[in-house]
Formats: sequence, structure tokens, C-alpha cells
Amino acid sequence: MDRRTIAGGLMLERLLTDGLQYAAYFSEALVLGVLLVRGHRKRLAGVCLFLILFLLLDGVARFYTILRYGIQSRDYYNVYWLTDVVLTVAAFALVCGFFRRACAGNEKMWHNLRPLLGFVFLLLAAISYFMIASKFHDLYSEFITQFQQNTYFACLVLTTLLYIMMQSSAVRDEELAMLVCGMGILFAAPAAALALFKLCPQSDYVNILISNVDQLCMLGMLSTWLYAITKLPHEVTARADVPVVART
Repeated sequence: MDRRTIAGGLMLERLLTDGLQYAAYFSEALVLGVLLVRGHRKRLAGVCLFLILFLLLDGVARFYTILRYGIQSRDYYNVYWLTDVVLTVAAFALVCGFFRRACAGNEKMWHNLRPLLGFVFLLLAAISYFMIASKFHDLYSEFITQFQQNTYFACLVLTTLLYIMMQSSAVRDEELAMLVCGMGILFAAPAAALALFKLCPQSDYVNILISNVDQLCMLGMLSTWLYAITKLPHEVTARADVPVVART
């Protein structure tokens, strides 16, 4: 491969990465702005907090650290991994918040689900540690990477189960269903990257696409959220196709 091809590939990767990153920042700010302007900050407090954290940690803290210390510095290394684990925990907490909203009319179900979700989180942390316990050369980043991968996979399963649960519910919450679908798109990023790696022929362009799958999924999630917030009804309605079961 000649130098022109290599330089062209690097330039394309830089343009695509920067373009997707700034598009994600703009979309995060847009969705957050719509939520605040339309007065949804209390009703969708979890979504607002999640977007604020992403903007502050990914868009401000990391960017400031790069400008001040450089992308190869130890300071940026520490900030990157610390913010990564905070955002992963925030994503799991948001999924739990969606479960809470889905169980708004059934406190007994939420009472049973709440400790189960807490147990799942502790189990993810324990499994992540034991999976990399022998890698003492860089336990910090190895643990966070493994914890993030395990948590995203668990959240993908949880969002799928939540969506199925909502479809069998006696009430319809179209906005919540679309918000859950958006989270599913975000959590599908690692699975999508692995599928592309296995199915597509290896090339510089495929590798560039794989490295930016997470940003593409983030944009997909934000677009889905924007549609849910602006186009779908916010009220919970009874489903005509599912009989209402009397609760004791």
C-alpha cells in the first residue's frame, strides 16, 4: 500500500470520526434543548440527566483535557476511563428508570424488579473483575472496558425484555416504547461492530466504519428519542387488544 493510500485512509477516518462526533454533540444538545423548551425536564428527568452527563463528560471534560494535556497524556487517559465508567453506569440507571415508568401502574411488579436490577448491576461488576483479575499490568482500563462491554450486553437484554413486557401490558405508552428502542440501538453498538468485523471483507474503509459504529448508534438513538418526544403522545392509554387483569 503506497503512502497516498495510507494518507487518504487516515484523512477519511479523521473526517468521519470528527464529523460523527460533532454531529452527536449537536444532536445531544438539540434533544436536550427540545426537552427543556417543551417543559419535559421533570417528566423525563432521567433522559435529561443522561444527555447532560454526556455533554459535560464527553463533550467538555474530555475535550478540555485533550486541549490542556494532549491526547497521549496520562491525564487524558485517567479522565477518559473515569468518564467512561460514569456514562456506563448512567446508561444502566436510565434503563432502570424506564423499568420504573413501565411499572407505574403495578407497584408490586416494581417492588420485585428493583432488587433484581440492583443484583444484576453488582453481578456485572463482580464478573467484570474476575474476568480480568489476572491482567495486573493495566487493571484499571481492563476492568472498565470489560465492565462496559458486559453492562452494554446486559442492558441490551434488559431493553429487549422491557419492550416485550410493555407489549403484553394492558396499557400503551408509545413514547416510552420508542425511548426504549432508542436505548436498544445504543446498546447494539458492540454487537453491530462484531457483526461487521465477521461478515464484511477486511479493508481500511470497513475498519473505519467499525471504529465509528458507536457514534452511528448514538445518532440513531438520539434521532429515535427526538421523534418520540416531538411526534408521539405522552399519555398512557389502555390497549384494546390486551384484556385488563384485575389486580389484588
